[in-house]
Amino acid sequence: MALDLYQRLGLKRGASEAEIKKAYRSLAKQLHPDRNKDNPKAAERFAQVTAAYDLLSDKDKRARYDRGEIDEEGNPKMPFGGGFGGYSPGGGPRPGAGGGPEGFENFNFGGADAADLSDLFEGLFGGAAGGRARAGPFSGFRQRAAPPQKGADVAYRLKIPFDDAVALKPQRITLADGKTIDLKLPQGLEDGTKIRLSGKGQEGPAGRGDAIVTIEIAPHRFFTRDGTNIRLNLPVTLKEAVLGAKVKVPTPEGPVMLTIPKGTSSGKVLRLKGRGFTAKDGKRGDQLVAVEIEVPAHDSALQQFAEGWNPPGNPRASFGV
Repeated sequence: MALDLYQRLGLKRGASEAEIKKAYRSLAKQLHPDRNKDNPKAAERFAQVTAAYDLLSDKDKRARYDRGEIDEEGNPKMPFGGGFGGYSPGGGPRPGAGGGPEGFENFNFGGADAADLSDLFEGLFGGAAGGRARAGPFSGFRQRAAPPQKGADVAYRLKIPFDDAVALKPQRITLADGKTIDLKLPQGLEDGTKIRLSGKGQEGPAGRGDAIVTIEIAPHRFFTRDGTNIRLNLPVTLKEAVLGAKVKVPTPEGPVMLTIPKGTSSGKVLRLKGRGFTAKDGKRGDQLVAVEIEVPAHDSALQQFAEGWNPPGNPRASFGV
């Protein structure tokens, strides 16, 4: 019997989100194709646990799966799974259905006055395509053969560096079958973006399914994202702020020179155009640079200057103090 999604991860139904995530990370680390190049079964198990995690990590899909509405591949289950009323596939009443009006005992299926229900069931199930059902009360109802299905989709998660996400740099990914491809990142890339790779899933009677790659953008040590813009806090010296200067500033695609205007106050935001993320329409955001003036703690010359300097005005006047 095939394992259900929880069993694939070594868990019981009712497991918490944290338990599901922990189990997946542990199994994915053990079964990853890069570590099991000579073990095709490990690659198959890797695909299975990844598909299980992809469905169970989606709250809506997990709830539907727990209610029995969808199967392990996320496909809706067939309706009418319990039969009709008191009828059982053996041709007689279902055990325990009794002989009352709830069952089919009071209906005449074979007499001259019997109604022809085949048209009704053709309307419900789509007409004839697969021959006749086996002999029994419903032997006259025509059934349609189920069309061949594609193989299952395979889910992947790919964590990429912040700088690569800004530059839309192609990423190399190893698939469950051990093959590697260069994945092109789309415009409008965000954390959680899903990329579909057609025909890169599991084999099936009607062809291969797809690979679904969910992108996770790693945080940066000094850049932060703000929509399509990125932000950076830039330290400058008091001299650079007072007299103005040209300073080197990092960007995700390499350092550039930035002009600090004379008399720049701490907190002033300067803009580097076109250095941010790319939107879906192809337009790039900017890099917003917030100036932070660093004052040395033990500089005797600066302390002597400040003691003899009486700046005009009150910078806190707008606060009413």
